[in-house]
Amino acid sequence: MIISQTPLRISFFGGGTDFKEFYDVEPGCVISSAIDKYIFVTIKERFDDKIRVGYTRTELVDSIDEVEHDLVRECLRLTGITKRVEINTMADIPSQGSGLGSSSSVTVGLLHAMYAYLGTPQDHATLARRACEIEIHALKKPIGRQDQYIAAYGGQRFISFCNGDDVKVESVTIDPRVARRLNQNLMLFYTNVARKAESVLAEQRQNIEARRDILREMKRMAMVARGCLEQGELDEFGALMHDAWLLKKQLASKISNSQIDDLYNTALRAGALGGKITGAGGGGFLMLYCPRHKQDGVRDALHHLSELPFHLERDGTKVIFNYRR
Repeated sequence: MIISQTPLRISFFGGGTDFKEFYDVEPGCVISSAIDKYIFVTIKERFDDKIRVGYTRTELVDSIDEVEHDLVRECLRLTGITKRVEINTMADIPSQGSGLGSSSSVTVGLLHAMYAYLGTPQDHATLARRACEIEIHALKKPIGRQDQYIAAYGGQRFISFCNGDDVKVESVTIDPRVARRLNQNLMLFYTNVARKAESVLAEQRQNIEARRDILREMKRMAMVARGCLEQGELDEFGALMHDAWLLKKQLASKISNSQIDDLYNTALRAGALGGKITGAGGGGFLMLYCPRHKQDGVRDALHHLSELPFHLERDGTKVIFNYRR
């Protein structure tokens, strides 16, 4: 039996510049961080030739083509596993529509577990690249390329995208004391609004050429934000999140709505310096940057929402159990 553990993520800056329609014309870049909430994938051999897949449903089928879970099906196809296997996926939090990059974490985690099962482990770059092949090329999802790479590599990363699907992953050099303060000043609240990211992202992708100047400014903010982190200027980082959120809302009509705007403005009045809806937008989790001494006020103001405690994660996807008889 193999068990892989793959982190979810929070995206800070630059989202949208990781679309091919943007970076094929000019380079894009993002700042993202893994968090200590995970997707777990188990894979083991079956006694018969069937394929069993367990998630919110259970499938028991005779061939890859019959598997309805699209990510599992395409990962099986890519790795060449065709029968006699049982696969289960589990999440620390309900992942559908969370905005925490769960789809890409599932894909990376599936690939990592399957390659370990086959005895042909792959490096982080290969796992991320092949996850992109599955999600973007095989399944035609209207998504960018940052989630697959942060799920694979983990940590706090500055990720650059260039023409030809060239991706460069760099660590953001943060003093440990600054990293602790950053973690202490970040808050996540569930908006109670579930959404399908693909509808938001499809419109955003269609708008890229018309919004290129906005995306260019968001890319510049990502570079400035990296400097803020490396120099320990955290309140400036938080205020920049606010400016970036105002720009992000202009990329597509469904990124925000009156309910989300009310929640965000309530948090600002209570002491938050900035924030955003994680992921594509439209619902999921509201991430806030708020100095610790003002966080109780924010919690009181958003008392009707569930807060998700979390820590920034240093590690990317990894195999945490590998037992062979």
